[in-house]
Amino acid sequence: MRPWIAISLGDVTGIGPEITLKALQILRGSGENEPPARYLILGDAGWLERANRSLRLPIQPFTALDATGDLFLLDPRSAPLPREMAPGAAPAAQAALDWLRAGAERCLRGELQALVTAPVGKAAIIRSGTPFVGQTEFLSRLAGVDRTVMMLLGKDDRGRWLRVALATTHVPIRRLADAVTREKVELAIARAVEACRDLALPRARIGVCGLNPHAGEGGELGREDIEVVALAVEAARERGLDAHGPFAADTLFHHAWRGDYDVVVAMYHDQGLAPLKLIAFDTGVNWTLGLPFIRTSPDHGTAYDIAGKGVARPDSMVAAIRLATRLASRRPTPADQG
Repeated sequence: MRPWIAISLGDVTGIGPEITLKALQILRGSGENEPPARYLILGDAGWLERANRSLRLPIQPFTALDATGDLFLLDPRSAPLPREMAPGAAPAAQAALDWLRAGAERCLRGELQALVTAPVGKAAIIRSGTPFVGQTEFLSRLAGVDRTVMMLLGKDDRGRWLRVALATTHVPIRRLADAVTREKVELAIARAVEACRDLALPRARIGVCGLNPHAGEGGELGREDIEVVALAVEAARERGLDAHGPFAADTLFHHAWRGDYDVVVAMYHDQGLAPLKLIAFDTGVNWTLGLPFIRTSPDHGTAYDIAGKGVARPDSMVAAIRLATRLASRRPTPADQG
């Protein structure tokens, strides 16, 4: 049976509708031997219809999981969005959360096998009155789990992959040293190993960044790498995991990019994302490890400045849907579960 992939449309005043439809057009017409799927778009009918005028994808209203076809639309909200809204408008921000929640809940009930999330505006959501850190944290709370890890992955134009798991995510630099704990580093290493297995990689060799410049320079530039990171790596190795470090981040990413390591565990957001976006700016994928369902997303924001101009590139959304489909194809469908 073909898996069901939900796609939450994100902030419709951004590029979410455009990249979603462009990506689906590419995937449906690619002719590649990738696992077939059915797609349930969670979003507003009016905004999606306007984005679909030039593409004319055959999107049907969702009725049931056994419906015939592969492209469906469902809006769990009772009222349509206004036709005209400013970028980051409060109704769009709240709708994005409603669609995100609906997709996650259906995945948690086993109706859908994966959730792909289009970009949301964090500042817009906060301005609309809802405390919000990020989609990863929102989904973790909704699922009732607190041991999730953010992974970013992408490849360059020569097919060389870089995969990065983050020990911490959205933490101000001023609080970073206290936020990097042995438990978080150990968790990131363990989730990185699990990800390698989910991807069917032949090995799971993990390189771990130091927190400080030069991994602390033997304690001269901070004790965290000795007293926290190194102990986490040692504990992982004692459990039989192929983990190494801590290494200076300025060289570790080069070694991983050339294939010495399958995943890099970075200590904080920009330490990991800067090199990832350098080699895979248009094709990077955000994958939340440790959720009870598959969740991926494009590794970019709402791009309000180009929304509605038809110039947004769908590459990252294509990669996110492909990864979700690949992972979901190995898991039971609702029909298989009875």
